[in-house]
Amino acid sequence: MENNRNYFVAIALSVLILIAWQFLYVNPKIEKERIAAEQSQTQADPAANGQTTTSQTTTGQTTTGQTTTAGAVPGAVETRDQAIAKSARVTIDTPALSGSINLTGARLDDLKLKEYHETVDDKSPIITLFSPADTKDGYFTELGYIGNEATGTVPGPTTVWTVKSGDKLTESTPVTLTYTNEKGVVFDRTISVDEHFMFQVNDKITNGGGAPASLSSYGRVTRFNKPTTPSIYVLHEGFIGVIGEHGLNEVAYGKVEDEAPIQPGKTTTGWLGITDKYWAATIVPPQATPYEAKFAHFPDGRPRYQADYKHDPITIAPGQSADLKTLVFAGAKQVPLVDGYEQSYSIPQFDLLIDWGWFYFITKPMFKLMDFFFRYFGNFGVAILMTTIVVKALFFPLASKQYASMANMKKVQPKMEELKKKHGDDRMALQQAMMQLYKDEKINPIAGCWPILLQIPVFFALYKVIYVTIEMRHAPFFGWIQDLSAPDPTSIFNLFGVLPFDVPAALMIGVWPLIMGVTMFLQMRMNPTPPDPTQAMLFTWMPVVFTFMLSSFPAGLVIYWAWNNTLSIAQQAVIMKRHGVRVELFDNLKGLFSRKPKPAE
Repeated sequence: MENNRNYFVAIALSVLILIAWQFLYVNPKIEKERIAAEQSQTQADPAANGQTTTSQTTTGQTTTGQTTTAGAVPGAVETRDQAIAKSARVTIDTPALSGSINLTGARLDDLKLKEYHETVDDKSPIITLFSPADTKDGYFTELGYIGNEATGTVPGPTTVWTVKSGDKLTESTPVTLTYTNEKGVVFDRTISVDEHFMFQVNDKITNGGGAPASLSSYGRVTRFNKPTTPSIYVLHEGFIGVIGEHGLNEVAYGKVEDEAPIQPGKTTTGWLGITDKYWAATIVPPQATPYEAKFAHFPDGRPRYQADYKHDPITIAPGQSADLKTLVFAGAKQVPLVDGYEQSYSIPQFDLLIDWGWFYFITKPMFKLMDFFFRYFGNFGVAILMTTIVVKALFFPLASKQYASMANMKKVQPKMEELKKKHGDDRMALQQAMMQLYKDEKINPIAGCWPILLQIPVFFALYKVIYVTIEMRHAPFFGWIQDLSAPDPTSIFNLFGVLPFDVPAALMIGVWPLIMGVTMFLQMRMNPTPPDPTQAMLFTWMPVVFTFMLSSFPAGLVIYWAWNNTLSIAQQAVIMKRHGVRVELFDNLKGLFSRKPKPAE
């Protein structure tokens, strides 16, 4: 019994630590960084303060020390429209994308995602993924070459390409660019894109000169900012790549800020790039020639983050040509789409672009099950409810044994009362007698906790699915829940919006967290009241603690927990009746609220 009490105390302390961490550290940090981001935007954006600026450039280096990066010095940022207008471009227009290709450097530096908005309001601006380097949120991909004096000038960040064919890049009309250097080496680049987010870049290099041309290809994803909202431990944001036999590499922004560039090693397969919670930009290098990958932070001028690679040199004889095929993914991390690209383009482990976590063998199948129900019902909230039913069915045999043990515990309640009368205030003798009773009756005294403990792996997997998959972003349920990936927006402290004032984040206890707390309270009252006062207090206050703790969690997760509790109550009632034990939920509730203090002796 003493061990059981310590067990419950440990759970209570753990829950209190989680709550304290959430409300005293995470919430203030999020608010502080939000304010800092707003102030930074006001100071840096010329459109916000009425100032205009001019652009200057600085350079950075790739893995070989060759200059390949152009960016602006601190303070020399332009508006997005100004930066786009100052260079010749080819328009991009597909069902999923809009933007343009910058003919200077043949960069993808202007890209918006048509299908996604910044808020749940369909009238809000669509998501901007890429922006030119001279803007505050500069973010782009670029493919180029590193040559030598014998080869002549090769395409790089300042090269101005010429349109050879095509005036607009669509899913059915590719665009071909061309550049010829002073040595007669001709570079033809054909860019195509599918109806979603995958670009294919086919380069043909023809040596029209009289001497062999030696050059190395490179590619990079570069950004001049990082997410302003703090990442949490369940999600990786930053550099990512599967570098051949070196496997998955996930490198946080802070790691490259504090250390030297990360170079996983040389390989001939794989991919690399930068990932956010819902969006990503990655490059799949040509897979025939060995390349060296690198993740780096450059603090010179305007600090920037860069994932790049450089191939070993290839030599093209006079009159000969070489072909290189590169893939660029730039868009939303839709699960079926990413999985499809892995198969259709033979991209090794491209599904790891989505952070399924260590328990991917639970997380990903759970998403697929939810996605199946979504395609049938058309509502991810309903899909969560149906998935919960399936999970409950899978755990039914084990849960039945545990609920049966709890039913048997109710049967021996009279014997436990007799032991209390027999041993009186001798707590040691009472505990020993009760443990012997549990042993004789084959009862697990902490069986009431198992239904909750069993939910934890499923709970975590569902939390991961709701938090990391873009399919859950802005997915509505019913009524006031318009985004299952965000917390319930209501609060009991302003009467769910009736009173005209905003509630602090720590007090945002919405309708669904309250429903969850009530169902958890009722589930607890299905069980016999623990004889130990510490355990009894824990059972009483645990629903309150979980209500506050889950109030800041995604609404989809809280709906799952409430629905799961409801199913558990029904399941437990059926099992108890099957074992001939009276369901005393209403009696327990009546006893709880009508309990009178003992008269003083």
